[in-house]
Formats: sequence, structure tokens, C-alpha cells
Amino acid sequence: MYSYPYDAVLFDLDGTLTNSEQGIIQSMLYALEQVGAKVPAGVNMRCVIGPPLMESLMGILGLPCEQAREAIGHYSRHFNREGMYQYTVYPHIRSILQMLRDGGVYVALATSKPVLPAMAVLNHFGLTHFFNRIITEEDNEKIVNKPELIRRALPERFGHAAMVGDRFYDVEGALQNHIDAIGAGYGFGTEDELLKAGATHVVPDTEALRAFLCPGATVPRGFFLSVEGLDGSGKTTQVDRLEKSLKEYGFSVLRTREPGGCPISEEIRHTILTTEHMEMCAPCEALLYAAARAQHVCEVIRPAVERGMLVLCDRFVDSSIAYQGGGRELGTDVVRQINAPAVGEMLPDATVYLNVDYRQALSRRHSASSLDRIEVESGEFHARVQAAYEELIHNDPKRFLVIDGQQDADTVAADVLDAVLNRLEPEIED
Repeated sequence: MYSYPYDAVLFDLDGTLTNSEQGIIQSMLYALEQVGAKVPAGVNMRCVIGPPLMESLMGILGLPCEQAREAIGHYSRHFNREGMYQYTVYPHIRSILQMLRDGGVYVALATSKPVLPAMAVLNHFGLTHFFNRIITEEDNEKIVNKPELIRRALPERFGHAAMVGDRFYDVEGALQNHIDAIGAGYGFGTEDELLKAGATHVVPDTEALRAFLCPGATVPRGFFLSVEGLDGSGKTTQVDRLEKSLKEYGFSVLRTREPGGCPISEEIRHTILTTEHMEMCAPCEALLYAAARAQHVCEVIRPAVERGMLVLCDRFVDSSIAYQGGGRELGTDVVRQINAPAVGEMLPDATVYLNVDYRQALSRRHSASSLDRIEVESGEFHARVQAAYEELIHNDPKRFLVIDGQQDADTVAADVLDAVLNRLEPEIED
């Protein structure tokens, strides 16, 4: 059985698991404005990330006690309304936590953030379930020092433990508890700050952190997510927004498309879609799509999933089944057979389908920009494509996440994200 270097690992929150800079600073600036205070000359606002809120307001920003207490109320309201939604989870954090838990390592959180905002952030990003124990400040004024927070977060018995944090408070707290201090050099403290505090080790990024905490361990398999829909369904817009959102949640996303995704496949894409080749016959078209897909799977999709990435693909084999099998009337079984050696076992784990009537989709597409060789086809062609998609969904309802694409773009984006997060990690609340 694989042996991890630590049997207990504790993490800080801000600057270690999450990039919280914008959320905290904007909430702090709002609070200062509401109480009529300003940032003192020469103060770097990044310094308020890490210490307890009262300490930041009084010790760093110089507010008297009563004004600081008033500012805390304004800060909390802004943070709950906007600030926490400006957070992002650092890349690879999800896989690090998962690998440690799967390896039987005790995982805990020790943060100076009060319990309510800390739990709100953890729940929003679906991180709560990774931890054996979560230790926070009780509120914004009853400050427990970092060594005590770390002591409370440690298990009763452990062999070799470490605290991962980005500020000197985390390092000093770890050393006072006689455990290793791993400096998160990618956070809000500097490498010099961490080393001067006595950090046992400093990592420059989360990929290095994963290698340090889980040396030689196998990274969990990633996830293959495709997005399908008729031309004009709003697919590209929704893929843009989904990619951004998934990265904010800390998923390591590799975005790609079909036909295309790699040099050879992109050349085939041009050949297929250009209106210079209107004479192309249906079997040729289907075979070219399969050829592009074979290279794409071999060169991009399979390696990325094996590296633990979330592959977000704008169209995949379902498009060929719908467009060539249905639209070109080659037959869905024939197209599946053509694509069998190209796809192999790499079918999507889930597929988002933007459900828009073909007439509305065509109307949208025709008013947007110049059309390619597929998009200029007749309404009857696109009606057959829609029917083929509906048959695919009927035959494989568990894989398809069907979204009403006829709603406004914001509502569609929210529905897509909810459906995808529920499939990826049901623990995520939003």
C-alpha cells in the first residue's frame, strides 16, 4: 500500500485553499468607506488577508476599537452579499484533498476566519466533505491565536503532521505545535516571509504542493464533459461561461472542441466546414469527422483525463451521430461503427445538451455571422438532426444533462452550472 509522508495534514483557508484577494479586499474597502475611514498611506491591502478581522482593522488599518466594531458589521454584510462569490479555489486543491482522504490521511482546516463566513465559503465550493475537522474563530472579536487553532485541529494521535499556510502566522503556529510548516508560496505571503518564520518547506504552486504531500501517488482520473446542441443553440457562449465557473470552483479544466482540438484535427476541421467543398459527399464527411476525432482523442482527450484534468469539449461523437447519422441520413448505427476505432472507450462521462427548437436555433445562427457548410443546410436537415439528438437522449438519459436553451443566457448558464456541479460533486450546494 502507498505510504504518504504525513498521516495528518492541516490547511489554512485564505491564500492556501482559496484565492480570496478580491473578496476580502473589496469587502474591507467597502467597510472602511461606510465608517468614513481610509487606507493609511503605505499600507498594502494584501496585508489584511490572513490575520483575524479585528486585528487587521485595528493593528494594520489603525481604526479605534468602536469604529473597528462598526466596520466589522459592514464588512460581514458585503462579504456575505458579494465578497465570498469573488473567491476562487486554487487549481489542484480538490485533487490534493481527495488524494489525501483516499490515502487515509487525516485532513483538517485551521483558519482565523470566523465560523459563519468560513463555512459559507467551504459549502459554496463543496469543500466541506474533504475535512475530518474544521476549526475556525468563533466570531470577529473573540480572537483565538493561530497556535491554539492548530492545536484544536490536530487529531488526538498522529505520527507525522504538517500545517500548510501562506503567512508567517501559519508557520509560527505549526512550529509551536511541533509539526512541520509547509509554506504556500503561491498565496499572500512571500517566500522570504515564510522562510524567516521557519517554514520547513516552501512550495511555489499547488502542483508542487500535490507532489510534496502525495509523492508518487496516482492522480485520480479526471472527467470528460461534452457540450452538445444545434447550431445556434448558444453552445459556444455557454461553454465560455462554464469553463470560467468550473475554474473558479478549482477544477483543472482543459477546454477543447470538435472538429479540431489539435493541429491535425484543426486542418481537417477547415476541410470539412469550408463552403469551398460543397460537393463533399456524406460518407466522406462522416469519415473526416471520425479521423479528426481519432487524433483528438489520442493526442488531447485521453492523456488529459488520465492526468486528472476535467476535459470540457465543445461537441463530440454525439454530433456526428446527430448530424451525419440523422441529418445526412447515413444512419446512426453506421456512424457509430465509423467512429468506434476513433472513440474507443473515451465516451463522455456526462453531456450537456442545450435544448432549442431547430427553427429558433436557425434564426439565431443566420442573424449572427457567416454560415459554414453545415449551417447552410435546409430546415429539414436540421429537423432530422434535432430528432437524432432526441433519440440519443431517450436511449441514454443518465449521461445527458438536458437544459432549456431557450431561456435568457444568464438563466441557461446557471442551470448548466448547477447540473454539472451536481454530477461532478453532489456535495456542492450551488
